[in-house]
Amino acid sequence: MNLSQLPNNLPAPTDDGAANHLNGLYLPDIQLSATNGELVSLNKLMGKYVIYIYPMTGQPNIALPPDWDNIPGARGCTPQSCSFRDHADELEKLNTKIFGLSSQTTDYQLEARNRLHLPFELLSDESFGLKKIIGLPTFYIDSLELYKRLTIIVENSQIIKTFYPVFPPDKNVQDVIEWLKTSAN
Repeated sequence: MNLSQLPNNLPAPTDDGAANHLNGLYLPDIQLSATNGELVSLNKLMGKYVIYIYPMTGQPNIALPPDWDNIPGARGCTPQSCSFRDHADELEKLNTKIFGLSSQTTDYQLEARNRLHLPFELLSDESFGLKKIIGLPTFYIDSLELYKRLTIIVENSQIIKTFYPVFPPDKNVQDVIEWLKTSAN
C-alpha cells in the first residue's frame, strides 16, 4: 500500500457543523508534546500558525484500520503532511508557521516526521484535551477515537479561520495559502 498516494473514489466528508463554533475561539491553556521533545503551550502561540489536524498517519508495513478508505475524510494524512512540507517555504514567506496535530503518541509521530522529512513539528494530543476544552470533532473506528481532519489558522492564539471538512487532503495547503494571500490584502 502506498501511503503517499490517495486511492481513487475516496468518499468525501460532509460538513456536519462540528467545527462551526471554532472561529474566534482562543486556544486553551494546554501544553502538547512536540516531535522535537518540547512542550508547546497553545495559548502562548504568538504570530500566525496553520495547524492541520488529522486522524492518524499510517506507517509502512502496518495495516491501516479495516475499511479505512471507506470512512469519509480518514485517508490522506501522509499526502496532506507532504503537501505542507512541499509548501513550507511559501507559508514562511507568508509569515505563517506550521504544526501538524493528531492524537497519536509523540514517538509514533516522530517516525512519520523523520520518514517524511517534515521541516515542522507534529503535536500529540493523546488525551484529547482540545476535544474536551474547545470541542474539536472526533470519530471512532472500532474502539479507537481519532480527530476528524480539519485545519485552523491561528493568530496570537486565536482561531481566525477554520477549514472543515478538508477534502481532498493533499490540496488543503493550497486552500490555506490562497486564504492567507487573500486575507493579507
